[in-house]
Amino acid sequence: MTQKGQDDSTFPEGELTGGIIGAFYECYNALEFGYFESVYRRALVVELQAQGHSCVQEGLIEVLYKGVCVGTFRYDLLVDGKVLVEVKATDVLAPIAKRQLLNYLRGTRIEVGLLLHFGPKPQVFRCVNS
Repeated sequence: MTQKGQDDSTFPEGELTGGIIGAFYECYNALEFGYFESVYRRALVVELQAQGHSCVQEGLIEVLYKGVCVGTFRYDLLVDGKVLVEVKATDVLAPIAKRQLLNYLRGTRIEVGLLLHFGPKPQVFRCVNS
């Protein structure tokens, strides 16, 4: 998991993740800290769709064990079918949030994910499921 600052061109889906991160900061700067996660997710969708991206909100993930569904989860956002985005809006980002994103990547077989924290100080984490 890496934080913002890494060269976008060296990261898988670097151009797309760079655009999503830009949209995140656009939303954060306009709304600031204090809203529910759902508000930030919807604002992010508005911003990304205005930039021409397709977005799926709250998609279902099935966890399979030996071909049997043993659990289900919902991810926050899938952008252009390539980058899974998990949105958090808490005072403090719990360490489990990064593990949650990695589990979602494994469950969807998507390679790249972003954890966007709309907290008192905005934070971005990139994750690759290799």
